Amino acid sequence: MTETLGHDRPLDRPIDDVSLDQLRQLVGLVEHDESKDPFPVRAMDAIVFVAGNATQTAWFYQVAFGMRLVAYSGPETGNRDHKSFVLKSGSARFVINGGVAPDSPLHDHHRKHGDGVVDLALEVADVDRCVEHARAQGATILEEPHDVSDEHGTVRRAAIATYGETRHSLVDRSRYQGPYLPGYVEKTSTVPAGKRLFQAVDHCVGNVELGRMDHWVDFYNRVMGFVNMAEFIGDDIATDYSALMSKVVSNGNHRVKFPLNEPAIAKKKSQIDEYLEFYDGAGCQHIALATGDIVATVVAMREAGVEFLDTPDSYYDDPELRARIGEVRVPIEVLKEHRILVDRDEDGYLLQIFTKPIGDRPTVFYELIERHGSLGFGKGNFKALFEAIEREQDRRGNL
Repeated sequence: MTETLGHDRPLDRPIDDVSLDQLRQLVGLVEHDESKDPFPVRAMDAIVFVAGNATQTAWFYQVAFGMRLVAYSGPETGNRDHKSFVLKSGSARFVINGGVAPDSPLHDHHRKHGDGVVDLALEVADVDRCVEHARAQGATILEEPHDVSDEHGTVRRAAIATYGETRHSLVDRSRYQGPYLPGYVEKTSTVPAGKRLFQAVDHCVGNVELGRMDHWVDFYNRVMGFVNMAEFIGDDIATDYSALMSKVVSNGNHRVKFPLNEPAIAKKKSQIDEYLEFYDGAGCQHIALATGDIVATVVAMREAGVEFLDTPDSYYDDPELRARIGEVRVPIEVLKEHRILVDRDEDGYLLQIFTKPIGDRPTVFYELIERHGSLGFGKGNFKALFEAIEREQDRRGNL
């Protein structure tokens, strides 16, 4: 059995300059027999955003996140409705859309939700097979399978609905050689290219309403053949003031991981409650980006103006923490200097840090993660993380 990661490429070939060994370490890749999968998802195809100003947002991701502009669609290419910028960093692809025409539906979406993720697009082996299975399991089909073509070839596409107004586009680009999709042209930027700051998307976290987490876990199990990776409930994931519950689902090769959160009853408003209020419904809360050098990435992003959550000195000075994590690549004093969290489990350890919300609303933020064997999500850091988030909520008057 030869596993593939899309574009009919065997796993022993590099993907956008990210080797198989790098991917295994970066995102915890595992072996998977695709032939036995009813809904064979290979990888994230793109994370698609709606922004109030796509032109400026695309510039921000180039300057602050080190991404490269690779493709564009807009009025100059015949797209009168909106502008769309395609950015890449390693195997990660972001698509930033913003309305141009006054009656563009993107304006309505942005008016309700603000800047946020509208589509977690997935690269699949067989669009028609996936849609057939999804339909049989009761999924809402937003787009039937269809081909889109240009001089670079043909892309097979469809889309299904998931939580809130989020969708999963299903994409097979094995017959396509263009920069992104038909209708897009290759485009580069005048922003100087610097060192790549992250290599892949590690996971995407969805926040759903109270009582809906198990519904969506079941959706991913039944409809998309995802498996359950982890579960965090009760004291595992609570502070004195706020609480939530979380379960993690993953595709077969673990390259696509979706933690799903719902609020839990607590003394004050949780981070999930705050997100649901300001996003006006369920949606993608944060995106974890895999990096091979978290310290260098944090330094570069801070210099570009990105703000990260703070962690008190007491976290790093705790002798129990130092005893539990053992020896790691980055000395604890360096982690303390840059406010990077560390956790260890039975498989290895990870380093992680979280940005503050990157937009005007306290909704979407980012995680940087550097994995060394660990397949987890930093369970040992939950209390420190949530207390840091609560401090920011309190400053905003939303706790």
